[in-house]
Amino acid sequence: MHCKQSQGLSGWLVFLMAFAIGVTIASNYYAQPLLHSITDDLHIAIKHAGAIIMSAQFSYAVGLLFITPLGDKVERKQLILILMMLTICGLIISALSQNLWMLIIGTAITGLFSAVAQVLIPFAATLAKPEHRGKIVGTLMSGMLLGILLGRTFAGAISSISDWHNVYWIATVIMIIVTLLLWLSLPNYCNKTNINYWQLMVSIGSLYRQERTLRIRSILAVLSFAIFSLLWTPLAFLLSDPPYHYSDFIIGLFGFAGAAGAIGSPIVGRLSDKGKGAVATSIGLTLLLLSWLPLSFAHYSIMALILGVVLLDFAVQVTHVSNMNAIYQIRPESRSRMNTGYMVSYFIGGMLGSVTSTYLYSHYGWFAITVAGTILALLGIIVWIYHIKTYSIPETSCQN
Repeated sequence: MHCKQSQGLSGWLVFLMAFAIGVTIASNYYAQPLLHSITDDLHIAIKHAGAIIMSAQFSYAVGLLFITPLGDKVERKQLILILMMLTICGLIISALSQNLWMLIIGTAITGLFSAVAQVLIPFAATLAKPEHRGKIVGTLMSGMLLGILLGRTFAGAISSISDWHNVYWIATVIMIIVTLLLWLSLPNYCNKTNINYWQLMVSIGSLYRQERTLRIRSILAVLSFAIFSLLWTPLAFLLSDPPYHYSDFIIGLFGFAGAAGAIGSPIVGRLSDKGKGAVATSIGLTLLLLSWLPLSFAHYSIMALILGVVLLDFAVQVTHVSNMNAIYQIRPESRSRMNTGYMVSYFIGGMLGSVTSTYLYSHYGWFAITVAGTILALLGIIVWIYHIKTYSIPETSCQN
């Protein structure tokens, strides 16, 4: 098979890949604004509702670990299409769910194979021209964040005029259309890695041992996405409880506030292309801490909550994209595996944040969420200061 080299990507293909990433990732987050409707319909205790979100994030992390490394070995277009079709199967099971366990199974299948998003991102980084790589990765990450956040808006809007099951049916149709467009548009690409699957998996651990950048950026990933989930998982309960009493639709609209963070991705991508990724990381981590000041008043002021959501999501995205660009600048031949290690860390953080947040909110309320988020943000700043004080080799742009 002919190996396509880095000849650049058309604007249409970048858009399609960003959209595909967004709708695939959104599949794991439709349940968040629907949690109180799902718990009422399926007669689930609030303390068990976090299991739905946890199953999505845990299975996604498993998919990242065991599936996405194949992007360095097998033909990527074929792999992407197969994973998209399996994700569709998970959505269908969720749409048919009549009890908690069936919904968890459907969510887990969707989460496992929606790791296809993390095959698409390093694939785009490989196809992109080196001088445009940061900008393109930033655009794709905007698609990812918009999927996470606007997926909530979409789900809340559909649920407000229909049954929550129909959220998953409509999502299934969208995924089928996107899969067909990818089949028609993606180039074929063969890989030069000759090691077998188990050697491929073992090599991820070797990359962690050899690359300090990967280790530090993965720690920041755990902390930043834990903070993200710490905010968003219990938000539906906060907004449906007194004094707000908001509907699914209104709760879903908060995705628009969080989506403001998507503007940070292309900006960070351009900074990374200019060798200023470390500056972007410092800004992101600082804003991540400051965002908890307005969020501490979320129970009393809707404007404070909106401001905090915008700041936090912007900060998470800035930190995340700068992390991604940093690891893509090392080991070009191992981008899928580097991405796997980093993103597994990222979603383990999200899983832990989701489980912790529902426990903290149900037992201690919003104040505990604020305290936990502030502590994690401080830890991120400490880790980053340690890194920049003790690591003298700059993370500059790679031209491969």
